[in-house]
Amino acid sequence: QVQVVESGGGLVQAGGSLRLSCAASGSISSIVTMGWYRQDPGKQRELVASITSGGSTNYADSVKGRFTISRDNGKNTVYMQMNSLKPEDTAVYYCNSDVKLKTMIGTFRYWGQGTQVTVSS
Repeated sequence: QVQVVESGGGLVQAGGSLRLSCAASGSISSIVTMGWYRQDPGKQRELVASITSGGSTNYADSVKGRFTISRDNGKNTVYMQMNSLKPEDTAVYYCNSDVKLKTMIGTFRYWGQGTQVTVSS
């Protein structure tokens, strides 16, 4: 019913920048929240940043001032600009989309396949 596709990951040197993109598509009535999570092997997946369709944002303390999340509601797309990247930002980044569907009552969570971000020293 819903597909979530990320892009924009890659290899960058410390201090560099990347922009991640995530597009949700399918039988979506409305998007409640879209966000980015990241995960390293052996660790819990953690919230990096999120944004509601109304524009309210939330950031992990570790990325405040460096990452910026934004949205294009017309395209059901969310972006995350990542500046001043650090080696500790290295992880697989997953896009999440919490949506209302046209066919069922409730809020449903969908995940993208993940995109690798590697920051070298």
